[in-house]
Amino acid sequence: MQIPFTSSERASLGVEWELQLVDRESRELSAGAVEILEEIRPDGAEEHPKAKHELLQSTIEVITGVCTTVEEATADLAGTVAEVAAAADRRGLGLLCAGTHPFTDWQTQLISPKERYLQLVERMQWLARRLQIFGVHVHVGVRSPDKAMPIVNALTQYVPHLLALSASSPFWVGCDTGLASSRSKVFEAMPTAGLPHQLPDWGAFETYMETLIATGSIQSVREVWWDIRPHPGFGTVELRICDGLPTLEEIGVVAAISQCLVEQFDTQLDRGYTLPTPPSWILRENKWRAARYGLDADVIVDERGTVRPVRQALLDLAEDLAPTARRLGCQAELSGVERILAVGASYQRQRAAALEAGGDLRAVVDGLLTELRDGLPATGPATRPDGPVPGPAACAGGHAA
Repeated sequence: MQIPFTSSERASLGVEWELQLVDRESRELSAGAVEILEEIRPDGAEEHPKAKHELLQSTIEVITGVCTTVEEATADLAGTVAEVAAAADRRGLGLLCAGTHPFTDWQTQLISPKERYLQLVERMQWLARRLQIFGVHVHVGVRSPDKAMPIVNALTQYVPHLLALSASSPFWVGCDTGLASSRSKVFEAMPTAGLPHQLPDWGAFETYMETLIATGSIQSVREVWWDIRPHPGFGTVELRICDGLPTLEEIGVVAAISQCLVEQFDTQLDRGYTLPTPPSWILRENKWRAARYGLDADVIVDERGTVRPVRQALLDLAEDLAPTARRLGCQAELSGVERILAVGASYQRQRAAALEAGGDLRAVVDGLLTELRDGLPATGPATRPDGPVPGPAACAGGHAA
């Protein structure tokens, strides 16, 4: 089976941002995507070019066009979000983004009326129905299918860096999970999600996809939801590991890291280098550590068991990527790593808001609504809980909100 790869302009950039629609009174996730997307659909078009349905009717995904710089991509997103936000506001709805909604029960949500999603739910049942999760996906262009799998394999070593930095899903249906990223674990339950298989080249990828399609496991390449995957139709490597990010500043940071890493690996391949393929056991363990501990994780850096704080690993990575960032024009966005470390990742800010409100998770929703509108706070919370915050006794162990 041949899978054509539509080669892209080197280091071109695209970003997808999954937004939650919430009722401003109850703060619950609320259906509204069908009406909003119909209202903003341009005359004569089948759909809005940059605002799309997702699995749930309480979600709208905004996407960029093909961009050259991170600044261009975030500006592109901002324009579409403003359009969606105005239509949502007319219906009493607000926009926010995090890896999960703090308390809405997934069993209350309506599936989008698109055949693709209805078929997914029919096939996956409970696994698909509970996908009340939200992420940010970054596409970076590569020029050749021969480069795609080596770059995917090499990028996997940075899964814990990106997940820890973006972790924003400590709560699940009103309970504090004790994780920084519950979203990553919910999504892993899907049979073709999680860490990518370490395939050596494009031919091996084609063979793998042919087997999945021939056996009825999937119907198209789009149904392989790896944390990092090649996207043949776009000619990109797509980084899907990040939790939903509340602010454009944070999106700019992960987009800059992603663009710089792919560009750096692309350059190394041009120079004849062989890119690393980290051992799978280290990848699994490091992803777990980032999902559990977020920015407080210690990650394994070699097969001898050497560990280092992911905070320091992120600072070192930003320093290593600085020359590439200067060439790509995203040095300002890359430097935002230090700001996120200073004010706290979203899971930390959410827990602090819950603690300050005595466990009332409506305060978490209010904080997320404010951040999407106003951006990252100038300073971090005075108190940063290092574990689950207290909540209702109905939650397992009482550690929830």
